[in-house]
Amino acid sequence: MSKDDIIKSMLPDQVNMTPNGFVADLLNPDQFAECYELFFDEIFKVSAASISGVEGYGEFNENCKTEYSTCREYLIGTFAEEKEGYWYNWKELYDTTMIERDFVEKYLKEMISRIDYCEGKRYLVNNNTFFENTITDGKTMVGFPDWSRSGICDFLLDFAIMDLNKPYLKIPERLVDYCKNRDIVIPDFKERFLCMAYYKGIDVLRWHASIDDTESCISIIKSIGELKDRIYAL
Repeated sequence: MSKDDIIKSMLPDQVNMTPNGFVADLLNPDQFAECYELFFDEIFKVSAASISGVEGYGEFNENCKTEYSTCREYLIGTFAEEKEGYWYNWKELYDTTMIERDFVEKYLKEMISRIDYCEGKRYLVNNNTFFENTITDGKTMVGFPDWSRSGICDFLLDFAIMDLNKPYLKIPERLVDYCKNRDIVIPDFKERFLCMAYYKGIDVLRWHASIDDTESCISIIKSIGELKDRIYAL
């Protein structure tokens, strides 16, 4: 079975891996406000996937196997300086781009201090829920056609990615109301959301720095720096 076939076998029947519609990045804030529940519904459907035959944490390889045994190993291991591949010696970015060591290390420490809240929270995650990778008709359907970064982690990762992409859409604020209206309880929500957001925020920051995307770096730095006050105000 291919990777997509294995993932499809895990997903609930109502999750469509080949949705029809338009790129969600085209929605303006008012349009998103009218249909945001569709996005949240879909992430919760994905998180309900059966992963009983899958061990560990992290992104899937081509056989849908994960690299790490624990959430702590996954989150910290992602930023190993000698990790083979694209990110080998990635900390050289401190000397060649605008990102600053003090900023990155501060928020990696913030992430690490919260990992215990996420440990044991194992769900299928799309891990690529940026609006440009999401399809919707704006009325009845939302879908994620790109599962190349999918894996096992706390499902709040998929919400954190949406917020990192467009913080002005107030994803965690809307999510709190969404859960209240449906009697959904997410234990340790604030700390888990921050952990996932700092993890993905630093990961995405170093990517945009590596391609000299200064505008995105400035936006991500601002979003990361403001997030704690937003979350703790909920």
